[in-house]
This record gives sequence, C-alpha cells and structure tokens, in this order.
Amino acid sequence: MNKVFESPAAAIHDVFDGATIMFGGFVSAGSPTNLILALYEKGTKDLTGVANNIGLGDKLDILCEKRQLRKMIASFAIRASARRQSLFEQLYAKGEVELELVPQGTLAERIRAGGAGIPAFYTPTGAGTVVAEGKETRVFDGREYLLERALTADFAFVRAYKADRLGNLVYRKASRNFNEPMAMAARVTIAEVEEIVAPGELDPEHVVTPGIFVHRLVRAPAQDVRWFQ
Repeated sequence: MNKVFESPAAAIHDVFDGATIMFGGFVSAGSPTNLILALYEKGTKDLTGVANNIGLGDKLDILCEKRQLRKMIASFAIRASARRQSLFEQLYAKGEVELELVPQGTLAERIRAGGAGIPAFYTPTGAGTVVAEGKETRVFDGREYLLERALTADFAFVRAYKADRLGNLVYRKASRNFNEPMAMAARVTIAEVEEIVAPGELDPEHVVTPGIFVHRLVRAPAQDVRWFQ
C-alpha cells in the first residue's frame, strides 16, 4: 500500500472542526512544522491540541492567529520570564483558550497508555498539589497516587527522518521524543518525513514506528525553527 500524499495540505484534507490533534516534537526538535502550517492555511477551528509545548520554538503558536485552538493539553505553555509573551500566552491571559497543564512524565505516560489501550493508571506525580484537584486518589504502600486518564486523538501529526512507502518510520536522534508514542495513540497518524524510500530499503533494526500505525506520509523539508521565538 502506498501511503504517500503529494503535499501536507492533501495529507490533512479531512481534519475537521472540533478535532483532537496530537503534535509531536520537543520544543522544535521533531516538530511537524509543515503539517502545522498546512493546518493554519486550512483554517480548521475549535481544535484540542496535545503537545509537550506551545510557543517555545515550535510553530504551534501560529494556530492562535486565527483562533483555531479551543484547548491545549501540554507540559510547557507559560514561561515564567521572557522578553515577550507567545501568542498562546496572550490568548490564555484573555481567557480565549483553555489550558490543561500536565507534568511531562505524566503526559508521556497518558499518551503511551492511550496507544496501548490502557484506559487509566495511577501515578504519585502531582499528589498533594493543585494537579490532584478533582481526581481520584488511592494509597498504595503508604503513598498517595492519582488516577490519570489515558490520552487518544483523532489525528496525530508526527515528524520522522525517513520512511518507506508502507509508513515504517526512522527517527533522527532527539526528534524521536513524543512522536513515537503519539503515532500509536491516534485514529489517523500523519507523518512528514525528509526522505521516502521503497519498501525493503530501510534497515529493520532502525525502524521505530511500524507502518501499521502510520496512515499517511508526506515528504517535507526541515523548517528553520529556533529554540525560543
């Protein structure tokens, strides 16, 4: 099966208003920039985004220009000190977008659990803090744990270094980050990659995300993004 689409716009053609989308990347490393820019041009609105960060060198912040985001679930979205606020921070301060802050390890595990079909799990992270408000708690061996729900999405936008036409993905160094678990936790996973090769050309030992989890591919160049904008 050939999963290659001609452009990022074609690959995201059916992303609908109100969708939940996972965006891979850690700051700017492994961020699916081309798919994000295509989503910006498409103008899809009322979105719930799931990402490690927004407005920290990634291009997710651009979705705030047209008020496309309704809610973000992220670990890093507000900076304690910076020369200027990101677009997301400005909208959040005005009450125009929702934010669910999740400890980074908990976010990663919620996504991984979603991909593994595990509905919820207990973690000690956040117990006794505002993170615990409204959540079920239990004590195991004398320590308090929070019940955290798994995260899944309608779409996952991920970035890899190389793929074959069947969707098997190879990542480069730190860009593996959230891309790997997110690719398994969405109904439709769309991957942008720098190079697409024929089946059989990838070393199986280098494949991290099997093609069974990837539904669409698009060849897209690396974008010039900075750590902090």
